Amino acid sequence: MACPYFRRADSLPRQSSVVTESSGNWSLEDEEQTDDALTLRHLQMAIQLLTAPSNEDLNSAVTSLICKYKQNWPNITKLRIDMDTLKKFPNYDYLSDIQEILLEMDESSASEILVLLGEELIITCCTGIIDRAFRCLGTELQEFLGSLDGVYDVLKLQEEDDCSDTGFVCAGDGELIFTSDRPVIAWLLLGSLKALTRMLFNVYVNIKIEPVEGDNRRYRYLFSVAKEVPALRSLELIKQAPDVPTQRSNSTNAADLSMNSTTFCKAFPWHFIMNDQLDLVQLGRGFSKLYKPYMADYGCHATTYFDFKRPKGLTVKFRDIVRRTYTPFLIALKNPANVEDFTAKGLEIKGQMVHCPESNSLLFIGSPFLDGLDGLTCNGLFISDIPLHDATREVILVGEQARAQDGLRRRMDKLKSSIEEANAAVAKERKKNVSLLHLIFPAEIAERLWLGATIDAKTYPNVTILFSDIVGFTSICSRATPFMVISMLESLYKDFDEFCDMFDVYKVETIGDAYCVASGLHRASIYDAHKVAWMALKMIDACLKHITHDGEQIKMRIGLHTGTVLAGVVGRKMPRYCLFGHNVTIANKFESGSEACKVNVSPTTKEWLIKHAGFEFELKPRDPSCLPKEFSNVGNDTCYFLESYRHPSLDDYLPLDDHIKAAMKTIIPVASN
Repeated sequence: MACPYFRRADSLPRQSSVVTESSGNWSLEDEEQTDDALTLRHLQMAIQLLTAPSNEDLNSAVTSLICKYKQNWPNITKLRIDMDTLKKFPNYDYLSDIQEILLEMDESSASEILVLLGEELIITCCTGIIDRAFRCLGTELQEFLGSLDGVYDVLKLQEEDDCSDTGFVCAGDGELIFTSDRPVIAWLLLGSLKALTRMLFNVYVNIKIEPVEGDNRRYRYLFSVAKEVPALRSLELIKQAPDVPTQRSNSTNAADLSMNSTTFCKAFPWHFIMNDQLDLVQLGRGFSKLYKPYMADYGCHATTYFDFKRPKGLTVKFRDIVRRTYTPFLIALKNPANVEDFTAKGLEIKGQMVHCPESNSLLFIGSPFLDGLDGLTCNGLFISDIPLHDATREVILVGEQARAQDGLRRRMDKLKSSIEEANAAVAKERKKNVSLLHLIFPAEIAERLWLGATIDAKTYPNVTILFSDIVGFTSICSRATPFMVISMLESLYKDFDEFCDMFDVYKVETIGDAYCVASGLHRASIYDAHKVAWMALKMIDACLKHITHDGEQIKMRIGLHTGTVLAGVVGRKMPRYCLFGHNVTIANKFESGSEACKVNVSPTTKEWLIKHAGFEFELKPRDPSCLPKEFSNVGNDTCYFLESYRHPSLDDYLPLDDHIKAAMKTIIPVASN
C-alpha cells in the first residue's frame, strides 16, 4: 500500500553518508558481569535495535529480506551492500540509502517493504541476550508497551545533555506513540513490533499507523488482535477482564477488608489522590505535613503544590495524565505563594500514577528522590519520614557509605598521584644526573659511578690516542681578549664534540688549545685506529671553516699513536677519567712532532690503518729522527703524515665526508658485534 506519511527523500534533511553517532547511544559505564548476566546495557542494545539499528543489523535483515521476497520485488537486491564497505566506513548512513533506493524503485511499495524489513530485523537479530532483554519487559503485550515507555524514559536520562521529547509513550490500551525525526524508522518499527508480538507472546496482531495531529514527528500505533497461535496459552492482548483473586477471603463481609484513610496515609506517606478536576482529595502523611497548613488559604488544586517535571511535554490535564500512567512520574514540590520559610521547595518525588476507574481519580505513589542525608535534612525531612518498606532508606544510607568510601578513594588517589609525581621528578633528576655523568665518563663507568660502585684502574691494550693543538696559539692569545679566545675555541670544539659522537670515541680532556680523544677503552674493535684517524682528518677539514679574531685561518697539528694504557677515575671532588702510561706521553710527542694542518701517525697506528684499504699517506716517509726519543723503534720504522681517505667503492672525486660515511656504514655492524 502507498504510505501517505512517507516523506520523499528530497523533502527530508538528508543526512550525510558519514554521520555522527546516533543520539540513541547512551553512555553507560560497563560493569564487570558474567557473560550471561542481563544488564541495563543489554536493554539499551535491545531498544536501539528498534530506534537506531546498526548498519550490520540492517545488512543482516536486508540479506534475509532479499532471500524471501526477491521474487516479488527483484530490484530489492540493490539494497544489499558489501560488508567490507560497512567496515571501511563505520559511520555510513545505510538507512538513508535504503530509503532513497526504495523511493526510486517503487514508492507505492516502499512502506510495505520497510515493514517487512523491520520484521526481518527482529527475526535475524533478536537472539540470545537481546531476546532475553525484550522478554523481561512484560508477560503480555500491554505490559510490554508500558515497560518500553518507562525503560526508554530511564535510559534517556543517562544522557544529561538530551532534552528532547523523543521515544515511546504508551498512551493507553493497545496504543503506542513513537516520536522520531525520520519516518523510515517509524515504518521499520511497525514491522519490528509485529515480529516481536509473534515471537514473545505467540499472538498475531494488526498494527495501524497514523500521524499524531499537529506534530509530524509523532506516530500513533493502534494494535488489534489478528489471530492467536493455536495449541498455545492464550494471552490477553488489549482489554483484559478484572483479575480474579488467587486466594479468596474466608470472610464474605466486605467490611472486614476495609482500611481507613489514616492507615493508608501512614503506610504510604508520599501519595496523593486527585479527582478529575485535579483537586487533591487525599494526602499521605509526608505531603500532609508539608502542605496541610496552607490548603485552607490556597485551595486544593494539584498544580498549586506540584510541578510535573516528567514525563516531558505532559499537558497537566486529567485525560492526558491517564494516558501516561505507564510512564514514571517525577514531580517537584512548589513553594506556596507568599510562604518564604518553605524548606522543601524543589524536593523531587519520583513514582507512579495509577488510574482508579471506580472513582474516576488518580492515585500517585512515590518516594523522595534523594541521594544522601544532606539532601534529606536540607529539605526539612527526617529518616522517619521515609517508610520502612521504601528502598529509599537504604539508598540514602548506602549512599552515605559510598560517599565516605569515595572520599577515602579520592584521598588515596590524590596521595597516589603525589607519589607518582614525586617518583617521576626523581626519575627525571636521575636521568639528568646520569646524562651529565655520560658527558664526563664513558657509559659503563658512568653507570657504575651512579650505583656507587668502586672504579678500579684497568689496563687496556691497543688504545689509539689523538692529541692536537693550534699552531701559534700563544701568539693568537696575545692579540685577542680572553672572551675572543673562548669564543673561538667554543666554536671549534663544538664541531670536534660532534665528531666524538659520530665516531663513538671518548673525549679525554681539553686543556687550553689541546684536544685529546681515545678509542678502544671500553668498546674495543678492530676499527678503533680507523675511527680516530677519520676524526683527525675531519678536524683538519673543520679548521678550514674557522678563523681567528683577526681573520687568519686556524691551523692545527695532530698526532696519533696506538698502544697500551692504564685508565681510571681520579679524585673525589670533580673526578676525572684519566689515561696514564708511557704510550700517553708518546702520543703527545707525536703531536709535538707534527706540522701545521698535518696528521702525524706513529708506526703502530699505521700498522692498524693499512689492514684495510683507503688511507693515503705521503709517498715519502718521514726521517726516523722525527720519531720521539722515548719511542722504542724495534723495527727501524718511521712515522708518516696521513693525507686523506678514499673508500674503495666510491669515486675519488667525491668529498671526504662521503668516503668516511660509506666506511662507517661498513664498520658499524662489525663494531656492534
